[in-house]
Amino acid sequence: MKKISILGSTGSIGTQTLDVVRMHREEFQVEGLAAGSNSDLLLQQVKEFAPRKVSVASKELADKIRHELPAGTEIYYGREGLVEIAAGTDAELVVTAVVGSMGLPSTLAAIEEGKTIGLANKETLVTAGHLVTARAAAKGVKLLPIDSEHSAIFQCLNGERQEDIERITLTASGGSFRDYTREQLVHVTVEDALKHPNWSMGAKITIDSATMVNKGLEVMEAHWLYQIPYDNISVLLHPESIIHSFVEFRDSSIIAQLGNPDMRVPIQYALTYPERWSSPAPRLSLAEAGKLHFREMDLERFPCLRLAYECGKMGGTAPTVFNAANEIAVARFLRSEISFLRIEEIIEEVLHGHDNTPEPALETIEESDWLARELASRL
Repeated sequence: MKKISILGSTGSIGTQTLDVVRMHREEFQVEGLAAGSNSDLLLQQVKEFAPRKVSVASKELADKIRHELPAGTEIYYGREGLVEIAAGTDAELVVTAVVGSMGLPSTLAAIEEGKTIGLANKETLVTAGHLVTARAAAKGVKLLPIDSEHSAIFQCLNGERQEDIERITLTASGGSFRDYTREQLVHVTVEDALKHPNWSMGAKITIDSATMVNKGLEVMEAHWLYQIPYDNISVLLHPESIIHSFVEFRDSSIIAQLGNPDMRVPIQYALTYPERWSSPAPRLSLAEAGKLHFREMDLERFPCLRLAYECGKMGGTAPTVFNAANEIAVARFLRSEISFLRIEEIIEEVLHGHDNTPEPALETIEESDWLARELASRL
């Protein structure tokens, strides 16, 4: 049995990872589960999967549910709890599915212990790609992407030579407002933004899809995962989300990965790599799909994607600040404190006030992250 731990077990990726485990119970042992504040769902997961260690967001929550845990299950909390679930169990593979930059320390800790990483926390590479990829290479650790786009690229590159890659293209659904004009975005609500047309995702990533921040983060992630220059990474609007991404090679050949939108497929591939197992995902019929549509990405319509490219090319602490400002702005939008279009304005204003540091150490990254959050909260 393959032993796994899941960081973010009560979120969208975490629950779908456990769906995959549930389908192949004889193949997996869940060693650890880390959740935030959804203790009710975590307790259900503990009862079903019997992990040896669990973690929650705070000491208060840990004390509250401690007596409800079965004998032999240890409980931890906070940042140290995430690190314990990532690095302190017998898991061979750690699925990093927490949202935001909080996933960085635990991912680094898992890498230090030589554990394979099922990477669903794109902010880890956005904020510290140079540190994470260097440590993974030094420890011989595989970074197996779980995002549908990066899983697609990973599959397209199987058996191919790095020097033959001409261009990577990430496809984007366009999110909840893909057909809206800038004028129509002025009065959109939180409820409008959370209605993603193709995917079932958490609130934060759904908003990021609508602003195209999510695609910007994926561009930065692709740069580090595949060591591709930013000028050779493209984004194409593809409303059906059937072609998950594709690679063009120097002989003009293109290899794409297709499938119906179902996150269990890339999750399972990361868990079973290099094998492919049966899946309950609906089969794709191109005859039924009939037509697939594509549009060039308009960086004036989606300025957050333009900012992401600029930050990625700058490097240093700029991607950290981009991500931190966005996390705060999205949280404020979800609380109805600011308008939808104010998200992009806050990101740009925070970036304008930032003094970029090249090749930052972890402490510098954390300081830049904190300062960006403070400013984004006040604007």
